Amino acid sequence: MRAEKIKHVRRARRKQRVRKSVFGTAQKPRLTVFRSLKNIYAQIVDDQRGVTLCTASTRGKDLRTSVTYGGNIEAAKVVGRTLAERAVSAGIERVCFDRNGYKFHGRIKALADAAREAGLKF
Repeated sequence: MRAEKIKHVRRARRKQRVRKSVFGTAQKPRLTVFRSLKNIYAQIVDDQRGVTLCTASTRGKDLRTSVTYGGNIEAAKVVGRTLAERAVSAGIERVCFDRNGYKFHGRIKALADAAREAGLKF
């Protein structure tokens, strides 16, 4: 099997293509998402300063008890809503979305939609 056909290599290529055009600033930070089989993680990053402004994940202390399984769409919605609430309380209203090489469907789309409903604009 050729190296280009391996799943993680293909995702890394997609990730590099996306990251060429998505850059977070202080006025419009980057919302990036990582998903594993059992959990989903999201954070808002200011790339100019190299600082993470706020985070939310199914592994966090506050969501660990409310989310029974972190690898489904319901968990992604909870993480998206929680991250948006934290961002709005920190004064962040607009972000650019970094899907991190994942296709925009399923858990990634659910997280993005929940963040939009909770007040983030992107």
